Amino acid sequence: MATITNSSSTPSVLTDGMHIMVDALLKNGIDKMYGVVGIPVTDLARIGQGKGIRFIGMRHEADAGNAAAAQGFLTGKPGVYLTVSAPGFLNGLVSLKEATENGWPVIMISGSSEREIVDMAEGDYEGMDQLNFAKPFAKAAYRIDKPEQIALGVARAIRAASSGRPGGVYLDVPAALLGATMDQAAAEATIYAVEDPSPAMIPSTESVTKALNLLASAKNPLIFLGKGAAYAQCDDMIRQFIEQTGIPFLPMSMAKGILPDTHPQSAGAARGLAMRTADVVMMIGARLNWMLNFGEGRHWNPNVKFIQLDIDPTEIDNSRKIEAPVVGDIKSSMKLFLDGLKTIPVKASADWAKLLDADKQKNVAKFAARTSSTAVPMNHYNALGAVKKVLDKNPNVYLVNEGANTLDICRDVVDMQLPRHRLDCGTWGVMGVGLGYAIGAAVTTGEPVVSIHGDSAFGFDGMETETICRFKLPVTIMVLNNGGIYRGDFPNIGKDGDPSPLTLDGAAHYEKMIEAFGGKGYYATTPAEVEQFLTEAIASRKPCFINVQLDIHAGVESGHIGNLNPQPVIGPLAEQNKKPAK
Repeated sequence: MATITNSSSTPSVLTDGMHIMVDALLKNGIDKMYGVVGIPVTDLARIGQGKGIRFIGMRHEADAGNAAAAQGFLTGKPGVYLTVSAPGFLNGLVSLKEATENGWPVIMISGSSEREIVDMAEGDYEGMDQLNFAKPFAKAAYRIDKPEQIALGVARAIRAASSGRPGGVYLDVPAALLGATMDQAAAEATIYAVEDPSPAMIPSTESVTKALNLLASAKNPLIFLGKGAAYAQCDDMIRQFIEQTGIPFLPMSMAKGILPDTHPQSAGAARGLAMRTADVVMMIGARLNWMLNFGEGRHWNPNVKFIQLDIDPTEIDNSRKIEAPVVGDIKSSMKLFLDGLKTIPVKASADWAKLLDADKQKNVAKFAARTSSTAVPMNHYNALGAVKKVLDKNPNVYLVNEGANTLDICRDVVDMQLPRHRLDCGTWGVMGVGLGYAIGAAVTTGEPVVSIHGDSAFGFDGMETETICRFKLPVTIMVLNNGGIYRGDFPNIGKDGDPSPLTLDGAAHYEKMIEAFGGKGYYATTPAEVEQFLTEAIASRKPCFINVQLDIHAGVESGHIGNLNPQPVIGPLAEQNKKPAK
C-alpha cells in the first residue's frame, strides 16, 4: 500500500493489481493456489500467502494445474493455479485442457507480457498472445486490462468454470495490470462474492417420464455411473434409486465408490456380459465416448437403447441416437427420478440378477487366483492384490492411479468403498497427472493418499516427489517397475545397440529419490513386503515411496487399449508382435 497527497491535501491510500486480485479470490472463498512463480507473478504469490492463501509451490506448471483440477473435482468449486508468462503458460495448457475434457472446474491465472509490444511483434520478453493461444484449450478465456475490472474478471472466471458442464478457464493478467494502482477504497468497492455460480438446471418432467417408462419396459436394464455422477455429490439419491429399482450398475473408474464396489448390485465382475446383454442402459453422468466404444460394436447388445442424463445438451446424440435424453444437472435429475418412481415403478427382474451373479462368481474365482499368488518376481496382479488388502482396511485413503497395465489392472483389482476417492487419467487417457492429483487430494482433504504409477508414468511428474516432502504431505508414492513402457523385455530390432524405444531401467531404485528429500523409501520384492510397507507408510502419514519390483516380462502392450495402437504387417517387428508376452 502507498499513501499520496492530492491537491486538496487529503491523504489517499493506494493499492495495486496484485492486492486487488488476492482480495477478490479470498472474497470468493479461494484460499489455496498451486503454481510455479517467476516474472511477472512472483509477488502475486507472496502477497497471496501473506493474506491467507495457502500457496503450494510446485516443480512444473502442468502438475500445478492437475493439483488444482483435482481440488475442483473433490470440492465442486474451482481450484486455482498460477503460471508465469509464455513457456510457463504453455506448460499449464495441457492440464487446462485435461480439466475441460474431464468437466472439472479450474482457473489458470497467467502473467503475460505487455500487450502493445506483443501486438506489434516487437520482441518482448516471453512475448506471446496468450489469450488467443488459450481459447482452444479452455471452456472460457478472459484478459483483465484495468485494476477496476479485476474482481469482475475473477467473478466471470468462477462462474464460467462452475456453471453448466464445469471446465477450465484461463485468466490473463498482464504485468502492467499487476503493477497498476488505484484508490484502495475504490478498489474495495469493486470486490464481491459471486452469487449462485452453479445454478441448478432442472430437466423437463416429460423427459424423466419417458426415461422411466423405457426403464420399466426393459428386460435387462443397466445403469452406468460416470465421474459426472461423482462430481454431483448426490450419492444418497443415486444409491436410493439403484437399490429401489434393483438395477445392476457399472461405475466408470472415477465413479467407483458412489456405491461400494462390493455392493451386491455391482456388475463390475460381469462387465462384458452386462454390456452385451443389457437392452436399456441408463447413463448417469457418463459419456458414450471412446471409453465405452461410442455405444456400439461387439461390446454392446446391437439392440440396446440408451437413457442419458447430462447437463450439456450437445453431449446428447454425440456418437449415436439417445432414445431418452434427460438434460439437466444430475442432482436435480435424480430427485425427479426418485419422485417419478412413485407413479412409474421400476424393478429389475430376479432372472437378470441371477444371470449376472453367476458370471460374477465365475470371474471373481478366476481373478482371485491371480491376485493372491505369492509368485516372485511379482506381476501387476499379485502386487496390486497386496495393495487391495491394505486399502480394504483403509477406505478413507485417496487412491491416485496412472500408467497402462498399472492403471488397467489396479482399476479392476482394488475396490473403492467411498465416493470421489479415486482419481486417474480420465477422459483423455493421459499420463503425467498422478502426482499433481495426489498433491491436490492431500492438500484439499488432509487425508492419506496412495499414488500408484507405472515406471513410465512416474517419469512425467516424478520431481513432484520433492514437493510432497517439502510440504510434508501424507502421500505414499508407489512405482510398479517392470522396466519399460508396457513391459521391459522388448528388444531393439535395429543394429545401433541402444535400448528399445520401450525400454527403461528395470533395476532402478526409484525409492532413493524420496530419501534425497527427507522421505522414507521402501523396496518391495514380494507381495508380503508390499502389504507390510504400504500399511506402515499409510499409518505414518508422512511422505513415503515404495518401489515395487516386477518381472520385466509382466504386462501387455498398450494395456487394455491395444486396439488403438496400429500394428505393422511386415518386417521383424510384425514377427515379434506375434509372440505372446512371457
